[in-house]
Amino acid sequence: MFGGKKIIGLDIGSSTIKMAELNLQRGGAQLVSFGFLPTPLGAVGAGDIANTTTVAEIVHSLHQHIKSSRKYVSMGMWGTSVIVKKVTMPKIEKKLMDQQVRWEAEQYIPFDPAEISLSFHVIKLPAGGDTMDVLLVAAQNSMVRQYSEVVGQARLKVGVMDVCGFALANAFELNYGKAMGQTVALLNFGSSVTNCVVVHNGEVIFSRDIPFGGGNYTMEIHREMGITISEAEALKLSAVTGNEVPEQVHTIISSVNAMMVEEVRNSFDFFTASSAGFNIGKCFYTGGAAGTPRLIAQISEATAIDFQPINPFQKIRPGRGLSAAYLQQIAPFATIVMGLGLRKVND
Repeated sequence: MFGGKKIIGLDIGSSTIKMAELNLQRGGAQLVSFGFLPTPLGAVGAGDIANTTTVAEIVHSLHQHIKSSRKYVSMGMWGTSVIVKKVTMPKIEKKLMDQQVRWEAEQYIPFDPAEISLSFHVIKLPAGGDTMDVLLVAAQNSMVRQYSEVVGQARLKVGVMDVCGFALANAFELNYGKAMGQTVALLNFGSSVTNCVVVHNGEVIFSRDIPFGGGNYTMEIHREMGITISEAEALKLSAVTGNEVPEQVHTIISSVNAMMVEEVRNSFDFFTASSAGFNIGKCFYTGGAAGTPRLIAQISEATAIDFQPINPFQKIRPGRGLSAAYLQQIAPFATIVMGLGLRKVND
């Protein structure tokens, strides 16, 4: 869209808003600056931005804090207003793709065709002789407008409108390569959603946002114990960090873990059923909610899949004023914004 301009990664979550400036380098990147601030309560939910003015003020403050001269941002959309679906369609000439893809999208995307922004990517995987696999990406225009308004009100410009699941895959590929010959799942356990992506030979072949995250633990503690949401959040964080909490908190966390396990297993099962010949061999995970006691172990046991943490800074080195210890501290919730910051305008 705006060729030649450098990008700032911007991840607008329901719990925190992150901003990162990176310089791409051969074989990796350098993190020039990074900042995050809490998202105002109720300002962002299910990926939709309920209060664009408030969120824009946070984004503007972050931009000033990191002292970046860049004006173009790469943003990641997520939630129920974004659909990513792999479809198999007849092979056709490139000049006819747009028309055919829109027709296919009308069959598979549950939104009004007149009210969506649509894009697609031809997956470079073996298919039938007369067919090809295409990844459809659709977002409701109302969401696109929300994100664009936030950027404009923050006195910045939209350079790339991305999807958080793709940003997760982008960060993984930089740090771990294309994992050729493997089918791997990537999970980002966020506050209100868990991004789930499956990658084969470096190609995203499945992407889904599971509407379940760390906030579910907080709300369940709040409901079961009859305490305020802030008190419930404090108890949850105490449990995560290993501090002493009432036994009831551990009981609640265990019950919510079971629900999360079921959500992830259902997503994996759906992928397997809809992608004949592909089986997930390994899963890499990240996200603040991934630190919930016993969560990863329980999912690994239930799915019989090996789980390993993602290090989003394995091939990203700290810039001036950023220590390796600081990168280790922010690593659990920085993967998405790193993937966004690695984008280039018009790539």
